[in-house]
Amino acid sequence: MLRQRILTAVLLLALLLPAVFASSPQPFALLALVAIGAAGWEWARLNGWPGARAVALGVVVALGAVLIWWVARGPAADVTWLWWLAVLWWVAGGSLVLARGVARWPDWPVAMRCLLGIVLLWAAGLALATARARGVNFLLSVFALVWVADVAAYFGGRAFGRRKLAPAISPGKSWEGVWSGLVAVIVLALAWVAFDRAYAATIDGASLFSELRARGGLVVLVLAVVFLAALSVVGDLFESLVKRSAGAKDSSGLLPGHGGVLDRIDALLPVFPVALALISL
Repeated sequence: MLRQRILTAVLLLALLLPAVFASSPQPFALLALVAIGAAGWEWARLNGWPGARAVALGVVVALGAVLIWWVARGPAADVTWLWWLAVLWWVAGGSLVLARGVARWPDWPVAMRCLLGIVLLWAAGLALATARARGVNFLLSVFALVWVADVAAYFGGRAFGRRKLAPAISPGKSWEGVWSGLVAVIVLALAWVAFDRAYAATIDGASLFSELRARGGLVVLVLAVVFLAALSVVGDLFESLVKRSAGAKDSSGLLPGHGGVLDRIDALLPVFPVALALISL
């Protein structure tokens, strides 16, 4: 199992790194398109649309993302409203879904759940492509925020975890893990801002952290990264709730040793669009 997990991770990095560091943002946008299309297929299967309908929903997600990206690239296009719509959903809607719990998720009609998945994946796909278009430094800083929050929460929870965060949804998560993740992203943000200042002449654009620091100062930077890290937890819990409702351990077996695509991008779904909303202020 460990060997399979490592091999899959190596293959994913072999695809991701050239796309991230390509001279054009198009290779990464294409990779994001494939990922959210696969995630759309997984979402449909988890929510009661198996077989051909799941494939169709994945295709709708992918083709819709292409259309939205094409429209958003127009000179008069302004999709800031979409980022703030994502903020509204993940803060209000995500909180509502988690508060209602696993048992209440099937109360939503299947078509409504699938439509919700389409919209959230469209927003995330466009946000990923937009982040790469802003520069490699910006893209990597958002990725790093999510990854550092997750890793710190895992080890902090293992070391100090006592109080369960959401035992009915994800029994392994603890409040101590969450606090560890929040502290870690604050340290990351401050260190990244210092790095940007030291190497401003050589890096590809400003990072998320430097953008936030420039717009609102140190206090806004700290509050914003804490908010984003908290939303990464919401995204993770939201996908766990959907899987638990479907009786599934993983969103699929597309990534041997890692589960499915949704398992790998769940925390990214809220963070990328909300990050773009925050720097639009």
